[in-house]
Parts: sequence; structure tokens; C-alpha cells
Amino acid sequence: MLKLATQTNCLEAEGAYQVLSKAQALEKKGHKIIHFEIGQPDFPTPDSISLACIKAICEGKTKYNPPLGLPELREKIAEKVSALRDVEFSKEMVAVVPSGKTAIFAAMALTINPGDEVIYPDPGFPTYGTLIDYFGGIKKPIPLVEENGFAFDMQKFSKSFSKKTKLIIINSPSNPTGGIIPAKDLKIIAEMVKQTDCFVITDEIYSQIIYDGQKFESLSAYPSIKSKLFILDGFSKTYSMTGWRLGFVILPEKYISKMDYLLTHLVGCTATFTQYAGLEALSGSGDSVRSMVAEFENRRNYLVGELNKIPGIICQKPLGAFYAFPNIKKFGKTSKQLADICLEKAGVALLPGTAFGKYGEGYLRISYATSMENLKNGINKIKNAFKNL
Repeated sequence: MLKLATQTNCLEAEGAYQVLSKAQALEKKGHKIIHFEIGQPDFPTPDSISLACIKAICEGKTKYNPPLGLPELREKIAEKVSALRDVEFSKEMVAVVPSGKTAIFAAMALTINPGDEVIYPDPGFPTYGTLIDYFGGIKKPIPLVEENGFAFDMQKFSKSFSKKTKLIIINSPSNPTGGIIPAKDLKIIAEMVKQTDCFVITDEIYSQIIYDGQKFESLSAYPSIKSKLFILDGFSKTYSMTGWRLGFVILPEKYISKMDYLLTHLVGCTATFTQYAGLEALSGSGDSVRSMVAEFENRRNYLVGELNKIPGIICQKPLGAFYAFPNIKKFGKTSKQLADICLEKAGVALLPGTAFGKYGEGYLRISYATSMENLKNGINKIKNAFKNL
């Protein structure tokens, strides 16, 4: 009997899409569902960005471009990222890719050999664990601890880190917790890595969605690990461009040729006209981003306040991204059971914490990248459903 490659056995649906499918099936039966499961801004892509794309298409900018991306976009990304992180990057370190997930795949493809140990956050973005398995790595999940603001348990981190560690994956601000790794922990990680042969991937897709006047902290601030560091970012969250599929990787210049060749065979190139849209996004005033983040902060404040009014729920205020990660351990039910109750009894689609790893048990993930009206209606429905538990 014909069999697919063994590594395909690790491929399965992502939790958010599974719940979305269940919710849509209920909607087809006439049920009204409030969607808190999908992590995408409800704001439209700014008009100037869309118009730049249309203009590019009308001007015939629909052909191949270099695998690493348009030179002018790579230059603009280097300029923008350098300013945000207060570290100098050149366009020779930038690769444009079709989506943040492609960025994750490409960075891991360049760094993981079968048998390599990989440290990554749990609960964390499901793609990390799946791709570690796909590339034959050995998973070393490190819990994100509620008492630490959902930063790493640094004691367990230190115990797991060894000469066998080939890659560390960091996501800050985090999906699903909204937590931010503090500068003191980043410094410890940088010190641990600098004398080793370990790479670091820092997924900074939410780097511009942070609250309470905080300054974004990145591992790129530590020159001692610049030769080991892959920075992943993109346009989906910051510019409400989820469907445009546009991201980028910043990596040590000595590896850029390998990234070039990988992208040549993996995607050929990223769509030319979407890159012109990205160029416009980075060249704009940033007013739309600031306005969106301010609204997310308002929604966060409302949502967390209301969740903490529900007996049995404890919810920390997330410092970034657009997710709340309430603790529901007092109900004596699994995260999956409570998520199912929310969907089937309350008509609210949200995710169990275990969709993001075993250490997510006892939590739910709620995306507040939706309207305030939806948040109010959804919270009232959750309150009513939980009264009977």
C-alpha cells in the first residue's frame, strides 16, 4: 500500500480552525455564534495600502521578483525594524516571505536537524510544535507561568537548556497568553546562548501591539547573539492584512544565501503587488496602527474587567497581542469541556488552552480582535452559561 512520508503523520488541524469549522456548522443550522476564536483584527486594511496594491496591479507589477523580495521593500523593512528595536539592520539581512507561517517554516528548515533539541513556549503557537516534529527535532516545551505574567518558568528553562539544545523559540508578546517576556529574562537567555552553537528564533509578529505605554523589548538588543538570531515579523496583525500573506525574516547575513535558495525552491517569490502594499504600509504615518492598538487596549480593559467579575474565573491583564487567557481551574472541568459548553450552550466560540499545549490546561483563550458589541454580548452569554456550573 502506498504511504506518505513518515513526517506527515505529525500534521493535523490547528485548534482555531477546528473550532471555527464547528462554529460554522452550527451557523448553517441556524445558530447565532459569536466568534472569539480567530486571531485576526476586525479592522479593514487601511485604504492607502489597498490602493497601493491596486495601483501596482494596474501598472503591470504582477511578474516574478527576486526570491528574497523587492529590494526597496527589504530596505524599508530594515529601516523600520532598526528604528523600532534601536538596533542596526541592513537589507542584506532581510528576506520577504508569503506569510508569518512561511517565516516560521523557513527559519526552522534552516536550523533544525533530526535529533536536535528545541526549546519552545507552552502554551504556544501550535505551528512551533508541529514543525519541530516535522523536521525531526526533539521537543522541549517550557511552561509559561501565570504567576510570572505568562513568561517562561526560568528554572525549568535553565534545566532544559544543554549542549544538545540547537534552537530556542521565543514569542513575545505571546499567542495565546498576551504575555511579554521581561528584559531580565531575555538577558539571561542571551547569556546562556552566546557561547553555544544554539540558534534563537524570536517571533515578534505582535511587536507593535503592546499596551500601557511599554517599550518593546527584543533579544536583538544583545549583540552577543546577533550571529545566531532569526527575527520573524509581518504585516498581518499590525496592518490588519491577514489575508494578504506577507511576512519577513531578519537573519544573520552569512545565512542569507541559504534562505535565498530555500525560498527559490519553496515559493519562488512572494507576490509582487502585495509587496508594494507592504511598502506603503511601512511608509505611512502609522496613525491607523496607533488607533487600532488604542481600541484593542480599550477592549482588553473591558474584557478582563468583566471576566474577573465571573465567580471562578481569574484573568490577568495581557500586556500585548489581542488575547485574554483566563484561568478556569476552579470549575473542575477541562479546558475542552468548558470551551464546548461555551460553544454549544452559549453560542460563543473560543479556544481551550490545551489547543496550545499541555500546559494550557486550566485556561481558555479569548480573542478580543472583535467589536465591543460582540465582546459585551459574548461575555453576557458566558456569564449565563457559567452560572449553572
